[in-house]
Order: sequence, then C-alpha cells, then structure tokens
Amino acid sequence: MSYTPLNATMAAMSYQRDWVQHLRESIKGGEQFAFVNADTPHELFHAMGMPIVTNQWWSAVIAAKQLSEHYLDRATEMGFHPHLPRYSSLPLIAALDNDPARQPWGGLPTPSILCARQSSDEHQKVFALWAKATGAPLHLLSAPGVPDPAPRWWELARDNWEQLYHPDRLDLMVAEMKTLITTLEQMTGRRFDMDEFAQYMHAINRQESIFEDVDQMIAQAPKAPLRISEQIPNVMVPQWHRGSDWALAHAATFRDEVADRIANGQAVCPDERIRMMWIGAGLWFDTDFYSAFEDTHGAVFVWSMYLPFAADGYIRKIGDDPLRALAARMSLMNEQLHQPPWVNEWLVEQARRYRIDAAVMLVPRHDRFSGYGSGFARRALEAAGVKVIEIWSDMVDRRDWNRADMQAHVGKALDGIR
Repeated sequence: MSYTPLNATMAAMSYQRDWVQHLRESIKGGEQFAFVNADTPHELFHAMGMPIVTNQWWSAVIAAKQLSEHYLDRATEMGFHPHLPRYSSLPLIAALDNDPARQPWGGLPTPSILCARQSSDEHQKVFALWAKATGAPLHLLSAPGVPDPAPRWWELARDNWEQLYHPDRLDLMVAEMKTLITTLEQMTGRRFDMDEFAQYMHAINRQESIFEDVDQMIAQAPKAPLRISEQIPNVMVPQWHRGSDWALAHAATFRDEVADRIANGQAVCPDERIRMMWIGAGLWFDTDFYSAFEDTHGAVFVWSMYLPFAADGYIRKIGDDPLRALAARMSLMNEQLHQPPWVNEWLVEQARRYRIDAAVMLVPRHDRFSGYGSGFARRALEAAGVKVIEIWSDMVDRRDWNRADMQAHVGKALDGIR
C-alpha cells in the first residue's frame, strides 16, 4: 500500500539533525549546553539561552541508528547490572564508550551542566555517573508525591493546578527552580528576566494549542490521515525547542498539512477497519512495526501519547507567576504518562475520543518507571471495552526483539476483533 509522508516530517527531522551539528560546532567555539532528562524544566535553559539535549531523545536516536545492541553489550562488559533501565542509561553508556565516531552524527560534546528530576530511583544514579565521567555539575530536582491523586487530572491541570498539585509541592519545586536559575545566571553571565519568561510561557501555550487542534482533527477524522511514526517527530522535535519561533511555525505547518489531508479524504489505510493505540514510548529501533497490520487487518495505529499530551500535559494558565505555572507543568509529567492512577483514566478517555478498538501496550521488563504500572492501565482499558495486547520488550533494546514473533502475536489478537 503506497503512503506519502508529510513534507513537515522530513523538515522536522532535518532541522533537529542540523541543529545537533550546529551545536557541536558552537561548543567548539565556547558555547555551553545542558544534557537533561525529558521531565525537567527545559524552559529555564531556553530562557537563559543555553541549548539542551534531552536524554531520552538521544537514546531514541541511538536506537534508531541500530546502535543500541553494541552499547548495551558494552554496558555488560563495563559491569553494569542486567536490569539497568535501557531508555535512561543508553546515552550514558555511549558516552562512557568514548568513541564519538560510532555515535550518531559524530556524538555529543561534553555538557556544561546535567539536570535530572528524581522521578525514578535510577535517574539520579545514572546522571551522577555522567557527572563523574565528564566533570559537569549535576543539578537534581525533587519529585514529591501527591497524597490524593485525581484520576481525571487533565480536567484540573490547565486552570486549577494549585488544587491538583498542592501548594506545598509547588512551593518546593519553585524554590528548586530558583536555585537552578541562579546557577544558570552564574554560568552564562545573563540575567533571568521574569517578564520575558512570562511571554515565553505564553508562546509555549500557543504552540500546544496548535497541537491540540491537530489532536482533535485526527481524533474526529473518519480515518487516520497519517501514521504515528509521523505524528511523533512532528510533535516531539518542536517540543524540544518549545516556544521558539521555529517550533511555533512548524506546529502550524504540521496542522495545515494534516488538515489538507483530512479535507482531501486521504487516509493511511483506505480499508481501515481497526483503530489502534500504541501505549508507551516509541519502539525506536523498529518504527516500521507501526504499519505492519495495515494490509493484513486494515488496522492502523492512530494514537500515541505524544500528540494528545501536548495539550493536557503542557498547557497551563500562566497568571502572574510564570515560574509556578512551570512547576505545575513539570509537576507530574512522567507519572501522568506512565503511572497509576494518573495514566489509567487518561488512556480510557483517549481511547473513547479516538474510537479505539485495540491497544498495543509496550511493557519494558527492566524499566520500572515505565512498565510496572501497566497492569492497572490494561484493566482500565479492558473494562472500557478495548482489546489490550501486551508486548514485553524495550523501547531501545532490540536484542530480545523478534519482529516475526511479535507481528504474529499482535496479528492473532487482531484476528479476533473483526
């Protein structure tokens, strides 16, 4: 079945590749950059003019370049235990391997600062090893729990985030971000401007509102107009640069191109009979798997977490305290994507909106943060009438991935739907 990619997709991937290459040259000229986890306040680094590279994005690139097998074997040789969470640690292993020529695009230069949120036991340990290896200072942020989590959190998150996340937690997060700001001011010699930051936060809200338009268009379209393998880069590359002029322009281009496809009646699979959602991070070393069931079952992956989370996870009323609004944005970002009770009802709501028949759930064996709450999500979806198909594999480790077996496993389950 022929499928024509969006023009925006190649533009997004080319932009990020060129950006990394430019960053490497800029570092040689003395520019600083930060290496950060995905759930840290990127906005502070952007506001201070310090480029960032995101740990999970770089891990996905390494896997997409089919390099994860080498590095994970090297991890064993280095003495790391076999249950190391691959997604969070793969870039560290690549750095410790110290062979830039093997890494994508010549590898990354040494970061000026490292930043992680302590949302998993392993994150602070992985980043501490990175700091030891590179000499870069490490800034850790807390991840305090909420005593009374709201399962339908997205109904409160945009405007009533003070009630949702609790003042004491937000106070702590704001205090820690102010400490980070002081560090960045000292490193860059620049002053943090709160008025400019407020305008920047509003720009991010505008970007996420554009993605919300795309989300609603795809959910309501009679048939899927594009594959999730294209949704993801068109959302996540701009997210790594969120609020920038380029990110806003690209989001608008993406929206317009999707709207044109829907208006022209274009569909990934004209014989679409089964609508699927992909639960979990991307299968970065085999993204072609997402299209494997279009010809055989008329089954299309129409949903992944990245696009709908742009609105529910990022849009926050700014008010007169943009730092506190940022704390509300970052407060439980990963927990809401992966952990009960936050993720359960959100997935059910998304399945309803997208008219989902089946959910394929990636369960990484060695990533406690991403995998250990999946049973609760499965039961919630099944109670809502969605067929759940579990795949026990990893988002970046291809060593235990058998494409034929996995395709047969999912195909057999789809046989019983229609």
